Amino acid sequence: MSPAPHPEHRPEDLCSPGAALYERALRQGQVAAHEAADTPCLVDFGLLHPSVADASRLEPVPPAAALHRLLRGSAERVAEERRREERLTGTFETLMRVEGPRTAGPDSPALRLLSGNRRINRAITETMTEASEELLCVQPHAGLVGQDIEKARAVSLERDQALLDRGGRIRTLYQHTLRHVPSVPAYNEQLTGDVEARSLDEVTPRLIVVDRGIAFVPANADGSLALEVRHPALVGYLATMFDRLWRLATPMYPLAVPRPSADGVTPRQRAIAGLLIEGHTDAVIAARLGMNVRTAREHIAKLAATLGSGSRAQLGYLIGRSGLLDPEP
Repeated sequence: MSPAPHPEHRPEDLCSPGAALYERALRQGQVAAHEAADTPCLVDFGLLHPSVADASRLEPVPPAAALHRLLRGSAERVAEERRREERLTGTFETLMRVEGPRTAGPDSPALRLLSGNRRINRAITETMTEASEELLCVQPHAGLVGQDIEKARAVSLERDQALLDRGGRIRTLYQHTLRHVPSVPAYNEQLTGDVEARSLDEVTPRLIVVDRGIAFVPANADGSLALEVRHPALVGYLATMFDRLWRLATPMYPLAVPRPSADGVTPRQRAIAGLLIEGHTDAVIAARLGMNVRTAREHIAKLAATLGSGSRAQLGYLIGRSGLLDPEP
């Protein structure tokens, strides 16, 4: 088994093995080159260098000299950033003096296209920092897995709790398929404050409305583009849409209300039945309801067994005849 790669870090975060070897080199005057194979940071940061007399040995650079060199590099980077700020200011001062219809007006445009997850998350975080009243959120079945979703949740948890600490409230709509995913209720349980969650068979694509003044919606299928909406009429429309879906949804947190079954048909199977009647394929049904195709087919098979269907065509006929999709009185 090959050794684990040396973790990347900066000089100010010198790793423990590197610090120990550097200290030993200072005490002894030098160490064998092969001893630094697992701590390449010492050579990379200029803390050890080959001996002139013997290239197989490494000699330590005095700590004072190493510190002076690293601080000088840091000071140069700070100076370069300040020069960059001056150039930016000079460039945009000239542009701000240009007269035209796009140079005046409100500080923030009514619509702004954001590209890339990092920029999208930064815009949401900046907006949440100014929020004090309410966060409305629609969370369909997420496509993130593993470390990606853990990082996203860590960022969301911090900014959500900050809003709650300021006296705000959070309302989240999920798909029914997420009701029994342990990480979903666990996320809400980590928050302290006015938090509620409900679920529906189908929800809109992801939606975030902050203080009913700013909204974020996807601008493409894979979520790498988002639209920041500040137009009062559009944000009001999205908030009203959320309110209407919220009233139709089943409570999920803090008090989970079970979804009743009737005639041996579960609510999930009833939702599938409605999409079958519309003529959708198994793949489309699975995507609409936030489940994989195999699970959708298992529910279809159970629905067929309950209704006594022997074929797909007959199943559609029996669903229509059974009154399964009739509105409740």
